Amino acid sequence: MMPQFEYSTLAHPQDIQQLGYILNQCFISALSSEEVYINLIGVKNFRIIRRLEQVVGGLATLDMGQWWGGVRVPMTGIAAVGIAPEYRGSGAAIALMQHTLKELYARGVAISALYPAVQSLYRKVGYEQGGSWCIWEVATKNIQVREQPLPLEPVVPVNHEVFHELYQQQARLTHGYLDRHPAIWERLIQPDEKEILYAYFIGTKDQPQGYIIFTQERTEDGEILWVKDWVLRTVAAAQTFWSFLANHRSQIHQVRWKTSAIDSLTLLLPEQTAKMWRQFRWLLRVIDVVKALELRGYPLGIQAELHLEIQDNLLAANNGKFILSVANGRGEVTRGGKGELQLDIRELAPLYTSLFTPYHLQLAGKLDGTEAAISAATQIFAGVSPWMADFF
Repeated sequence: MMPQFEYSTLAHPQDIQQLGYILNQCFISALSSEEVYINLIGVKNFRIIRRLEQVVGGLATLDMGQWWGGVRVPMTGIAAVGIAPEYRGSGAAIALMQHTLKELYARGVAISALYPAVQSLYRKVGYEQGGSWCIWEVATKNIQVREQPLPLEPVVPVNHEVFHELYQQQARLTHGYLDRHPAIWERLIQPDEKEILYAYFIGTKDQPQGYIIFTQERTEDGEILWVKDWVLRTVAAAQTFWSFLANHRSQIHQVRWKTSAIDSLTLLLPEQTAKMWRQFRWLLRVIDVVKALELRGYPLGIQAELHLEIQDNLLAANNGKFILSVANGRGEVTRGGKGELQLDIRELAPLYTSLFTPYHLQLAGKLDGTEAAISAATQIFAGVSPWMADFF
C-alpha cells in the first residue's frame, strides 16, 4: 500500500529547520544556505509533505508571469523540490507535486514551469519540455566588433530596480521570458563569494538603450567574463555590447552569456566563432486549459479555429473537447467541438510554447489529428523558439 502523506504550508520553526536540513542534503549545499534561500523566497511560499508527522520533503512556489505572444500569462515556478533520501521512491515527490498542482488550479494559476533534475517525475504529473535555457561562449579575440556608437555608464551601487523597465520592454517581446519574481532579481545582483558584480547602462543614464550585468572569473582555462543579465533594445546597443566585451580581450579569454538556442546577437559577429557552451530545457505544465489558451497572445493577422480533445489524469476540469477560436491576436475557448486534435495535457505544453511544431509532435507520437487540425494548430502556435534567461 502507498503510504499516506499530509500536505501543508510551511509555518512552524521546527518544520523550517527540518526542510532546510533536507534541502541542504538534496542540493549538496552549506548548512545555512538553504535557510537563507527559504527566507529569500518567503516561508509562506513553501509547501511541505509529511509522513507520520515527520517532514519528508518540500518545494518552493514562485508566483510570477511569463510572456507568450506579447502577453503576460500568470505562471507559478516550482523550485527546490527536495525529498529526504530515506523517502525517495515512496511516492512522496509525486504526492507533493499533485497536491501543489491542485492548489494552483484552485487559485486560478494558468501555467507552471520548472527546471527538472529528472524529467520522468514531472512528466507523470503533466509537465513536458517547454523551452530552452542556453549559455553561449565566444573568445574575446574573435568578437572583432570595434564600433561603439553609445556610451556606457556604470551603475554603482547595483540596484536591480533601475533595470526593471528596460527588462520588461525586452521581456514582452521574448517568447518565454519571465515577469521576474523579486527573489530572482535579488539573487541576480548578489554575487557569489570572491566575485565582484559590475553593471552598466548602455547609452545615457537618462535614456538607456540597454544594460549589461556581469562578473569576472579566473580559471585554469583562462579568464572568463560571465554576462549574468543583459537587455539590448536597439542596434546601437547591440553593437556597443559587443565592442565593450571585445575591449576586454587583453585581460579576458572568453565571454559567456545566456541567450536563445538560435541567438540573433551572433549575427553581428564577423564569423561563426560563438558556440553553445551549455543547454538545457525547462518544463511547462498547463494547469488551466481555458485560462492558458485565452490569456496568451497569438500571431496577428490570422483567423483560425482549432478543435481540441485533451486528457488530464490529474485535473479533471481539463478533460474533454474544446474549441479555440483565434482572431486579432487573441483566443477564445468554448467547450465542445469535434475533437480533431487529440493530445494529453503533457503534450499540450510544447505545442503551447511553440517549442515544437504540430507536425514534429505528431511524428514523435505526441499528438494525433486531422490534416486540417494540424494546419490550424501550425498557424495558431507559430512563434520563435521559446527561452528564458533565468534558472530557478
